[in-house]
Amino acid sequence: MSAVSRRVILIGLLLGFVIPSSYAMRMGEWGMVMNENKEKLPQGCINIAGEERIIIKAGREYAKKFPGTIFGYSQHEFSFPKCTRVHVTFINEDDIRHQFMIHGLPAYLHSQSMFHIELYGRGETTGVFITPNTEETYLAHCDVAQHMEKGMKAQILVGGGNGNLPSVPGISGQLIKDYYALDASIQNLALIAILFLIGFAASIFFFIWNKK
Repeated sequence: MSAVSRRVILIGLLLGFVIPSSYAMRMGEWGMVMNENKEKLPQGCINIAGEERIIIKAGREYAKKFPGTIFGYSQHEFSFPKCTRVHVTFINEDDIRHQFMIHGLPAYLHSQSMFHIELYGRGETTGVFITPNTEETYLAHCDVAQHMEKGMKAQILVGGGNGNLPSVPGISGQLIKDYYALDASIQNLALIAILFLIGFAASIFFFIWNKK
C-alpha cells in the first residue's frame, strides 16, 4: 500500500470520528440526500412519538393552478406532531434539478440547520428526519436559482406551527403581488383612438380596392 493510499484512509477514518453521522450525505448520479437523521432524538424528546410517511412530487405540472408560477410541489403544507420520525419520498417529474430543503432544524443534528433532498432529473429517492420538540413553522423550498420565487415553496408545521409563512402557494398571499393595472392616461387613450382610426381607414381602403 502506497503512502498516499495510507494518508487517504487515515483522513477518511478521522473524518468518520469528527463528522456526526447525522451530517452524512448520500450522493450519486441521481442526486443527493444531506443531513438526514433516522435515530438521534432532538433535545426535549424522550422517545420517537410516531412515524409519518409523505410523498412530495415536484414539477411544472403542479404550477398550473397558481398563476404566475412555473414550478410547484404536489403539496405546499405539511403538519407533524413533535418528536416524530418523518419518512420523505421525493419524486421529480421534470428533466431538470429540483430540491426539497427544510431550514431551521436543530444545528446539532443537521449541518447548517437543514435537511436536503435533491434529484438531478426525473426520479425518486427518500430521506428521513425527526421533528423537533417545538411549536414552529419551518420553511421548505427548492434552492435552485429562482425555483422558490417561481412556486417551489412550502411550509412544515411542527406541533401546530406558529403561523403561516408569506408567499406559500395556496396557503398565504404573495408578499409582493403582481399588478397589471390599465394605464388610462390621456396619452394612452389618444394613442388607442388614433390606432383604431388608422386600422378602420385601412380596412375601408382595402375593401374598396378589392371591389375594383
